[in-house]
Amino acid sequence: MKYIVLILLLLSSQAIYSKSNEPGVYSKPGGWVTKDGSPVENTDAMKSINGFGGWLVVTPDKDWEDKWNTPPNVTPSFTEAKEVSYGEQLTVLPFYINPKINAFGDQRVLCDIRVIRPDGSYSIDAEGVECAVGKIRGNPKNVRLTSALIKYIGEDGDPPGKWTVEINMIDVNRGVTVPLKAHFTLTSEKSR
Repeated sequence: MKYIVLILLLLSSQAIYSKSNEPGVYSKPGGWVTKDGSPVENTDAMKSINGFGGWLVVTPDKDWEDKWNTPPNVTPSFTEAKEVSYGEQLTVLPFYINPKINAFGDQRVLCDIRVIRPDGSYSIDAEGVECAVGKIRGNPKNVRLTSALIKYIGEDGDPPGKWTVEINMIDVNRGVTVPLKAHFTLTSEKSR
């Protein structure tokens, strides 16, 4: 429990994938598209509203940062986790696409972040965290990683069961909030 950490990072943003037929317009209905341009339906963990999109990936990958920091023409692939044992680590990666740029060329994305234990209590409850602010390099439709990451390590004393991560990703310039939710289950087993 004490090892759930909200980490603010300054990482270079790189494209995973995104595509549009017109400047500033994503394929309908969800905004997210596959490499071949097929639309992706909104889910709890991946959705877009009015052109702004967010996506939560819960990964056990210890090398997620190396996977992310690849050339723009390389599509990173992350293992998604649904279960974690005591002693194992997960990282929640919040991605976003197409933030609105203001008259000064700046993006402003805030995040309300909650991690909810199986008993309904909060492990993290933070509002208005600056997830992406300032000038944006490259195409706004490129997939970007926010500066707010969550690291979790299952430790003795943590209740087993379903842990929920909720992030409201707010594009301040556009006036849009994208509610995202992901979860993982802390099993009662110890890691080996």
